[in-house]
Amino acid sequence: MPGALDLPLDALGAWLATRLPDLVGPLRATRFKGGQSNPTFLIESASARCVLRRKPPGALLASAHAIDREFRVLSALHGGTIPVPRPLLYCADAGIIGSAFYLMEAVDGRVAIDPALPGWNTRDRSAGYAAILAALTALAGLDVDAAGLADYGKPGNYFARQVARWSGQYRASETARIEPMDALIAALPGAVPADDGRIALVHGDFRVDNLVWDTAAPMLHAVLDWELSTLGHPYADISYFCMALRLPRNPVLPGLAGIDRATLGIPSEAELLDGYRARTGLDPRPHWPFLLAFQFFRLAAIAQGVARRAAQGNASSVQATQAGAMTRTIAELGVQALSSD
Repeated sequence: MPGALDLPLDALGAWLATRLPDLVGPLRATRFKGGQSNPTFLIESASARCVLRRKPPGALLASAHAIDREFRVLSALHGGTIPVPRPLLYCADAGIIGSAFYLMEAVDGRVAIDPALPGWNTRDRSAGYAAILAALTALAGLDVDAAGLADYGKPGNYFARQVARWSGQYRASETARIEPMDALIAALPGAVPADDGRIALVHGDFRVDNLVWDTAAPMLHAVLDWELSTLGHPYADISYFCMALRLPRNPVLPGLAGIDRATLGIPSEAELLDGYRARTGLDPRPHWPFLLAFQFFRLAAIAQGVARRAAQGNASSVQATQAGAMTRTIAELGVQALSSD
């Protein structure tokens, strides 16, 4: 029996017939293992292929699964200094496949789930992390006005607004009391740094598993999954990315804590921040305890949302329940970060 996340390929094919004439004939759909928020499929025909991202079916949290915004930011960035897939089509009509969706090019390359980059040699890991830092600093320096994204989010007070937003999102998806999350919800509003007026495009989920690499070299081909992107503060993505250095090793949200990163060729947190400051002239370290605590809190709220959708039966990944179970561990790391010097 077809599941809630299965694609009605006949209806999709009929809709595409006059819009993407290269994608003709019987279609095949293969769902990617990732994409816990928005189900993602490789769509293939005898003559072409592309990637489809859709909203999950069922009751959804307000403002979540914003694939229309994702399509807009891809359209703004494609062809610029930040590599992204070429956007193809957006469809707001939920009657075609059961929810809104968009199509983008299928970028050839490899995706690494583990930030330790297993199978890479030391030199390539170092080069890969240098490419990641280059992408992060390019984001921090992007001229949002020139990119046509000046109205892509509310300017100013980014962290205060994000703390309020994710507190609400967490409460809306809460299934059991998690004391570290209660502690962060109580403490973070009073720890928000004063707004300095800086505005940047924030990816919102900048992790190794959202990057596409060349199959043979440490060259970054595409940054994926812009669903959570908005206008915000340039410190947001660098602090979010650095969480991986502190997350424990686990099969769902693999981190780098406890491994010999120097031997692997992976930079330390201090080295990443030094490189970030050298490229941007910005230094997030005076606010680092808050920044890390906020990012752990936000990730825990996202994990809790995944758990809630799993309980309702409309999560988009078989790992959804496991990801949700990480909520407490992530929140505890947030409490630790906030209390650090």
